[in-house]
Amino acid sequence: MEVTHRGPGVMCGMLETIKIATAELEVGMFVSALDRPWLETPFMIQGFRIENRIQIDRLQEYCHYVFVDTRQSKQPAEKVQHAAVHKRVPVAHIFRDRLLDSYGDQSDFSEERPRAEQALDQLINDLCEIFEEVGRGGKINVIHLRKSVEPLIGSISRNPDACLWVARLKQHDQYTYEHALSSAIWSVALGREVGLSRQDLRSLAMGGMLMDIGKLRVDPELLHAKRPLTAKESAYMQDHVSHGLKIIEESGIINPDVLNMVAHHHERHNGSGYPLGTRGEMIPAVARIAAIVDTYGALTSHREYAAAIAPSHAIRVLYDSRDEDFQAELVEAFIRAIGVYPAGTLVELSSGEVGVVVAEYRTRRLHPTVMILLDPNKRRLTVPLLRDLQDANDQAAGRPVNIVRSLEPGAYGIDLAGIERPKVHASA
Repeated sequence: MEVTHRGPGVMCGMLETIKIATAELEVGMFVSALDRPWLETPFMIQGFRIENRIQIDRLQEYCHYVFVDTRQSKQPAEKVQHAAVHKRVPVAHIFRDRLLDSYGDQSDFSEERPRAEQALDQLINDLCEIFEEVGRGGKINVIHLRKSVEPLIGSISRNPDACLWVARLKQHDQYTYEHALSSAIWSVALGREVGLSRQDLRSLAMGGMLMDIGKLRVDPELLHAKRPLTAKESAYMQDHVSHGLKIIEESGIINPDVLNMVAHHHERHNGSGYPLGTRGEMIPAVARIAAIVDTYGALTSHREYAAAIAPSHAIRVLYDSRDEDFQAELVEAFIRAIGVYPAGTLVELSSGEVGVVVAEYRTRRLHPTVMILLDPNKRRLTVPLLRDLQDANDQAAGRPVNIVRSLEPGAYGIDLAGIERPKVHASA
């Protein structure tokens, strides 16, 4: 990042106007200029102080960087200066030992959804068989597993939207299976976003499914405990990493990416993780991906000791932990892959209606397609309506319809598992 003067003055030894990547913006900073003409953006005022997270999201949608005026920012100039100091690492550097390419959508949502459903139905069945065999003391059927992930990789490669949406609806009654499936999907979606090869995506899918398999060798009473664990119990729980590695090795899996995801998915960027306390680039890149998707999955799932939080809130937790627990560049790639409001997020609109995000969030992060479930008075609609927020207008208020806030899972008694996506778009 760069810093630049605006005018001759200097304040407290600091430059008055600083060039900052939009990923580093915080509430209270005063944006004085953009990386493009103001008229090419929806911002009506040429220069404003950031008051909320929505403004940051919108800036990120239109700009790669902006210029922040330290004099008019509510934050100390030193803090603004610090935000400009951090150097971003190109994704190509993170995966410098691999060939990267870009993916384009090869199918639309409606075309891809039945393929995604078929792929996930088969995969969850196969996953249950594999886990049950390991639970009985057996080995992983590697050939079976490798074949099972191929339809998943194909679907996400063509268009991740459908698979992300369908997976949100297929909630298994056992957290272990649901988490394994979700981790595989999110790992592949993130790998696709950064341009990893089909072979690498296969490794990510297998690693995502197997990284917590060692928990099958942990006392079930601890796994389902509804109380905080003692220090001794926590250490015992952490042994699931070594149990997982033993299962992987006994099964004849030698793929280094899978081994690294199992071994290091609890390591953290700042060295605070376990079992080795490895930090930064010493953590294998695929394990850095595993850490992000593992945490996201845990936050958005109901567990014995914690309720699920909204996907958009989980995204915020990851974002706030960048360069501490997780590598910033990979967190930002994950957000690009699944969106600010991921599929399955319950949201309240400025019209008062309540709905669930269904698709098109990757390319229009703040204007997804939303399935309206409740009217402005929070009454259930007999037939859900699809509304494209890119074009939606609140006729009563005479202004565009936007997302006001995300809602916690289960808000207003809404059960996503019983919802089907309408086949016809409704006008708004």
